[in-house]
Amino acid sequence: MDNHTIAAIATANGIGSIAIIRLSGDKALDIVKSITHKDDFSPRYATLTNVYNFNKTLIDESIVIYFKGPNSFTAEDVVEIQCHGGFIVAQSILKATLDFGARLATAGEFSKRAFFNGRIDLSEAEAIAQLIEAKSEDAAKILAAQMKGSLKVYIENIRDDIIHILAYSEVSIDYAEEDLPEDLVSQIKVKLDELKNSLNSTLLASKAREGLMQGFKVAIVGKPNVGKSSLLNRLVNYNRAIVSDIAGTTRDTIEEQVKVGTHLIRIVDTAGIREANDAIEKIGIERSLEAIEESDIVVALFDGSREADGEDEQILALIKESTKNKKVIYIKNKIDLEEKFVSEEISFDIEINSKDNVDSLIEALKNIMDRSNTSDEIMLISQRQISAVQNTLTNIEEAFSPLEDQELEIFSFHLNEAVKEMASITRPFENDEMLDKMFGSFCLGK
Repeated sequence: MDNHTIAAIATANGIGSIAIIRLSGDKALDIVKSITHKDDFSPRYATLTNVYNFNKTLIDESIVIYFKGPNSFTAEDVVEIQCHGGFIVAQSILKATLDFGARLATAGEFSKRAFFNGRIDLSEAEAIAQLIEAKSEDAAKILAAQMKGSLKVYIENIRDDIIHILAYSEVSIDYAEEDLPEDLVSQIKVKLDELKNSLNSTLLASKAREGLMQGFKVAIVGKPNVGKSSLLNRLVNYNRAIVSDIAGTTRDTIEEQVKVGTHLIRIVDTAGIREANDAIEKIGIERSLEAIEESDIVVALFDGSREADGEDEQILALIKESTKNKKVIYIKNKIDLEEKFVSEEISFDIEINSKDNVDSLIEALKNIMDRSNTSDEIMLISQRQISAVQNTLTNIEEAFSPLEDQELEIFSFHLNEAVKEMASITRPFENDEMLDKMFGSFCLGK
């Protein structure tokens, strides 16, 4: 890590009340003194001051807050300049800091410095990054707890338990002529089983609540002209999709975001699924099938004013085949018309007229998503963390056989690998490429 003082705009681009320019490094305060023509900044006090460019031309009147290291986010000297928001002012102040010696920060570089300086670990860094993009209030609560170290404590406890078991094995290797006592082998097996159960529970809970982090994806499926587009329009409260009586009007998937309860969800209106009449329609139907596979919840829509036919049976078979681990909401639509749809294979959850009122569907979606966070289990919030736990489990499972056969070198190898995998979640052995990739996905200015 270089020791240049870095600078970046830490707020979103666009017009707003304020924008924040953040600096971090040994020269942060000196640079701010140069652009403000002011020498006196008390740590953690807000100072109202003018800000000038390199040519001493006034840019703005701003508030400057100085955080003296190590009592800052990066554990370095940090200065934040709060100026009037807009496209020009913040950029002009940023340029002034660069003219006086700062370097433009790369994405995630402030968090990366906080990590290298011991201010946060990787689990806390990932929680910070995901909190910015949280898709629900429940996700925000989980991430806030992880920012305070809840996942770190869990990971360190698991790691310490593995190291404790490993210590017995390493000592026994030094005295190779002695086998491990039978009662000790039994105790180790019990402890390994406990670790397996704990990690499996965490893994399952994390996968079940994945929608909390990424945002739940809801696919609306059905044959052509059953009212899928009308339902989408009603959910988003504007005419997002074209509605007509011509079957096959929607030729591709249409995706929109909408807030349901405390959750931000992505709703996908799929093309009507049937035997395609042309190449374009066929592509649309293929994308519809992909949307079903990728969704967390499927809304299966059937037209109550038309008799059930072969296409309805195909839709039902497809849903049952593709949604084995997904929640499906079966809806009978167009109940304002004469009812003709009869099927012994479908038990409808909701009956609506999608053009008028979809409150019952909104409530059903809300209940499903709320129930996804009833567990108090620690949650893994990234694929990197999930992969590390899966690899840890694999090594623990592979350690049982050599333990049984008293092949302690192989047993120790697997436990050492398990320790490395768990450590990678919080503070891995240095791997610059991995760290650069992870922090590079962060926001600029964070």
